[in-house]
Amino acid sequence: MIFQGNAIKVSQQADGIVELQFDLAGESINKFNVATLEELAQAVAALGTVAGIRGLVLTSAKPVFIVGADITEFTGLFALGDDAIAGYLDRANAIFSQIEDLPYPTVAAINGYALGGGLEVCLACDFRVMSDAAKIGLPETKLGIIPGFGGTVRLPRLIGVDHAIEWIAGAGEQKPSTALELGAVDAVVTGDLLREAAFDLCSKAASGVFDYKTRRADKTGALALNDIEMMMAFTTGKSVVAAQAGKHFPAPMAAVNAMEKAGKCGRLAALKIETSAFLSVARTPQAQALIGIFLNDQLLAKTAKGWEKKASKKVAHAAVLGAGIMGGGIAYQSAYKGTPIVMKDIAQAGLDLGLAEANKLLTKQVEKGRMKPAAMGETLNRIVPTLTYDPVRSVDIVVEAVVENPKVKQAVLSEVEKYVSDDAIITSNTSTISISYLADSLQRPQNFCGMHFFNPVHAMPLVEVIRGKKTSDEAIARTVAYANAMGKKAIVVNDCPGFLVNRVLFPYFAGFVQLVKDGADFQQIDSVMEKWGWPMGPAFLCDVVGIDTCVHAAHVLAEGFPDRMAPGFKTALEVMYDNKRLGQKNNVGFYSHEKDKRGKPVKVATDEVYALLAPHVSARKEYSEEEIIARMMVPMCTEMARCLDENIVESAAEADLSLIYGLGFPVFRGGVCRWMDAIGMKVFVDMADRHTALGKLYEPTASQRAMAAADQKYFA
Repeated sequence: MIFQGNAIKVSQQADGIVELQFDLAGESINKFNVATLEELAQAVAALGTVAGIRGLVLTSAKPVFIVGADITEFTGLFALGDDAIAGYLDRANAIFSQIEDLPYPTVAAINGYALGGGLEVCLACDFRVMSDAAKIGLPETKLGIIPGFGGTVRLPRLIGVDHAIEWIAGAGEQKPSTALELGAVDAVVTGDLLREAAFDLCSKAASGVFDYKTRRADKTGALALNDIEMMMAFTTGKSVVAAQAGKHFPAPMAAVNAMEKAGKCGRLAALKIETSAFLSVARTPQAQALIGIFLNDQLLAKTAKGWEKKASKKVAHAAVLGAGIMGGGIAYQSAYKGTPIVMKDIAQAGLDLGLAEANKLLTKQVEKGRMKPAAMGETLNRIVPTLTYDPVRSVDIVVEAVVENPKVKQAVLSEVEKYVSDDAIITSNTSTISISYLADSLQRPQNFCGMHFFNPVHAMPLVEVIRGKKTSDEAIARTVAYANAMGKKAIVVNDCPGFLVNRVLFPYFAGFVQLVKDGADFQQIDSVMEKWGWPMGPAFLCDVVGIDTCVHAAHVLAEGFPDRMAPGFKTALEVMYDNKRLGQKNNVGFYSHEKDKRGKPVKVATDEVYALLAPHVSARKEYSEEEIIARMMVPMCTEMARCLDENIVESAAEADLSLIYGLGFPVFRGGVCRWMDAIGMKVFVDMADRHTALGKLYEPTASQRAMAAADQKYFA
């Protein structure tokens, strides 16, 4: 044994070839934490003490190669400042460069995932052999940063500028076939042959069959492009990246600019440019937000897995009551992810609509090449349509998705309880109705909880799992397990009007209708909030959700929280509803929903809407962007603070993710709590206090005032 550590061991193999194997103790995966990097330095140093080495092969003892840097260390590192960050990057780059400069060929044997720093250490090697089940990529821009271990330097010199820009700015995972075609790897083999192929390649390179020195020189020198070629490549690349990333995500453009600036440089100078670019984005609010989301998501996944482990029984068979678009979406998602599901309705027309929805979604998967026609058929066979309860008798979990009417839901829930087994879990997909109230109709309320999907089911990641007063941990555990099996992000919340997401969303809508009443133009509000980062403004969002749905939910919230959510005036939403303008459901709402010459949906504002609103609103008034943002966001933030205070949701991390995954809250802001942290609670409280005349929704909570006084944050 040449070297033995907690993460790396180096051993002599046959024919003078040495193996450096990553195997991080106590972890299921390999990652580049500070300790592993230091061990890598020690391992490389140890190689210098051994005579007769002909080549080096990097391998992994884990099911993956290396998933990248340890993100959990980033927040602490970034807090130390630029010098500390630069020192960390310089240290890693010095080690990788030492590997690249070894006096013999080097080969990386890539099994599983090689992402971020995991791929960058492979790029430092002369050759790469990849398993046909592996994936590689540089996902750093998803975290608001850029590759920092030489990715922007080595990748464009290996696969060309165009493809390197696409890989780095797009932050996607690359398949073996793509990696081989572009020259990112030299061979793709089955997993069982990976080790043999890597050692064989290394031995042949050591024997002169393959010229590793020329390849190394190409990788450490300037880009092989003349001035015109370089200008054309980067001009085109920057244009594409600017259009795709937008102004809210600076990291992709920072990466492209670094590649361009380093184009005529050798390795050392190019790495310094990369480090400088890394520093320019590492401590931005966007990076903090995106890294925060990543860490919060890991926490959420761990929490969900914890619930799943508590379940005494696996959900092997499900049922959805009520077909239609929502029921069909639930049936599709369950069947697509492998859990057979019964879809029951009282009318054949409902079943036809649900099956049509599932078929439409599956057809799209086939058309996009993500699914074979045979697999589509198998998935459809997992959906059993029925007009009777007979097929429901044997299921493990039921999702009720009938009309949003409490009496109808109670009747359906009470009825299905008679047919299922005593330990079957029954859930409701209600978006507003109290779970504890619905449970009053059941003989076994301990087996009942909410399972609130968001529309469209296949596209929206979030599922709210709602605990009623009598809900058991077993019911929660199995429901979360089912959500996990469906590929959803499950967040457990306690029962209250609107639960979590809608309870927080409708104060946002309350800010909107108050602004409109006070003379603001709904188009301006939409424009400002979209510019702020929302995928759509509040008026357009109401049209998409459905004006009737919004009005119903607003009434539920007003009844639940009359002190702050009862508007006291006829709202713009009610005006639209009274005039049968339901949004996209009937193509007229705040906007008319039409199609352009190419058949693409477009929204058009008409004078008719302004005429309908005129008797109910003040004279038109121009508001600043800052005023609109404050009046829209303060109510959402104060209500989320109340939800945390009341333990409706357990943590700020889950609170933020619920809005990101359930509403499309701007990811670069990290969530409501993260946004308040970013601007500072003192600033937020001052902003809210300037608007308290608008009502209780604008009054900061006692906890927020305490946080402001103590200069505290939701996330340390």
